[in-house]
Order: sequence, then structure tokens, then C-alpha cells
Amino acid sequence: MAHSLKTRVTKILGSKYPLIMGTMGYQSTPEFVAAAVNAGAFACLSSVMSKTVPALREQIRKTKKLTDKPFGININLFPMVSPLPVEEYIDLALEEGIRVIETSGRSPEHLVDRIKKGNATLMHKCARLRDAKTAERVGADIVEVVGYECGGHPSKEQLSSLVLIPQVVDAVKVPVVAGGGIADARGFVAVMALGAEGVLMGTRFMATKECPIHKNYKERLINTQSTDTMMVLRTLTDPIRVMRNELMMKVDEMEQKGAPAEEIISMVAGQKSQKAMEEGDVEGALLACGQIVGLVHDIPTVKELVERTMAEATAIYERMGKTLGKKS
Repeated sequence: MAHSLKTRVTKILGSKYPLIMGTMGYQSTPEFVAAAVNAGAFACLSSVMSKTVPALREQIRKTKKLTDKPFGININLFPMVSPLPVEEYIDLALEEGIRVIETSGRSPEHLVDRIKKGNATLMHKCARLRDAKTAERVGADIVEVVGYECGGHPSKEQLSSLVLIPQVVDAVKVPVVAGGGIADARGFVAVMALGAEGVLMGTRFMATKECPIHKNYKERLINTQSTDTMMVLRTLTDPIRVMRNELMMKVDEMEQKGAPAEEIISMVAGQKSQKAMEEGDVEGALLACGQIVGLVHDIPTVKELVERTMAEATAIYERMGKTLGKKS
């Protein structure tokens, strides 16, 4: 049986475990988020799925019907072709009683007053030491940091989690949630040993029964090696680590040939990728995927994944305690 393992992160977020499911664009739906928080983890509803304030309200209310546990809202600050009304989204989230706002992509400084006046917690996700320091300085209550192994947007500085996490922990006083390269209890314990008070897992949660990606993708995930991820969109503002497939190889080739940004963006447009994902076209979509995919071998329910991770983490702590307690 897993211990509840309380940290400042669990206290602030109100979750049973210091385990956070990484927010995943179009995948972080009400059903998926509810599955994670009902299992004792913490998760955020993705605001990029909602193109209007009423649509986001509907998503929040749908999630509330599926869980009585706290969950957050992710506000994406990355540059977008069609920018979202982030201030209105935050006001709506606060109005709906959401008490954790997760920001990512750019500094949340211009949003801090709005969030704090609504008595909410600001959790900022970044990939560089200096951004973690900035986040704390402008008012973040929790800093999330990911190493270069992560799926999605790592830093161009290319620092691995093992190198980056302890530096961030040393540099800030607020609690740190850390991710990048974690798929099981071993990674969980390692990140906690580095000083983090919460652990972020993304890719591992994609290969669960509740994740709303096509089963073809889930099968591909459990048959993918760590060497089968690649970085694309290097020529644009934010490079992204994805699963290697025909489309991504083509995008990489276009970038190397110096294709215009508009051409590259049209190849990976969100709606096009979303359609390919829904249809199970594993070669025709952009799917963020971390190097840890090589450790993903099954498709459990979210509840099974969370409980297994925490039970195995407890066993590791106990084993290490006995080992460290031995007299030489």
C-alpha cells in the first residue's frame, strides 16, 4: 500500500500524491483530467481546446461533474497563430472556483496580479534555470521544470533533468515540480531525491486507457524506443520533441532546406494533427513524446498507473532505508 507522501506541493494543490500529469494540449480533456485527479494525482484542463470563453466554461463544468477533487487550468502563453483571450480565461476559471492556474511558454508576470486577486495558486512550467528564477520573482507559488528528455518543449540549452533539477531546487525557495524522463517509480524517487517536491509525468500518461488518443498511437508508444523521438521546429521559436514518423521526417527535411516558416507551420497545424490523431494515422500527426517512451510497455488505466507508481515508490523508499541503515 502506497503512503500518501505529503509535500508542500500536495498541500498547495490538494492532491493525495505529489504526482502531476503533464498538460497535453488537445488530450487534457475533462474525462482524462478527472481520471487523474480521482486517482490521487493532480492535473490541469487544457485551455487550448476551447476557442471561446463559453466553450471553456463548458469544459470546466463537465470536469466538475466527473470529480469532486481539485484540478487546475493550463494557460498556454506560447505564441499562437490564433491567440486565445488568456485574461478572460483566467477570470472565468476564478469565477468557476478553480484555484490553480498553470502557465507555460512565456513569463506570466502580466497575469500574476489577476491570479493572486482571485486567491488562486500560480504554477509556472518552464525549461530553464533562469526562467524558474524569474517565475519565483514575479510571484509563482510552484515552479515546474522539465529537462531536455521531455516530450513537448524542452530548452534550447539542452540540459538533462539530472543536471537541471537540483540547480533549480537550489535556486528557488518555492516548491519545485520536476519532469522530463520519468515513467515509473524509479524516476519518481530519483526526482524527489534531487530535491523536487512533486513529479511531472507526461508521455507515460499518454499510454493509458483514458487518454483520448487513438489506440494506434498507444500501440505505437509501447513499441517505440527512446531513440525514436526527434526535435523539430528548431527554425521556429520553440523546438518540440516528438515521436519520429513520416510527417516529422518531412518537416525536418524542410527545415534543413530552409523552407519558410509559413510552409512548416501549415504542415503541423493543430487541427491537421488532431484529425490525423483521431483517425489513428500514426505517420501523419505531430505527437509530443519524451525519450522515456522506451520505458513504456503497457496500457493501464490511469488509476492503475498512479497506484502502481506510488506503491513501487514506497517499496523503493523502504528498500533504500534498509540499505542506508545497514552498518558497515
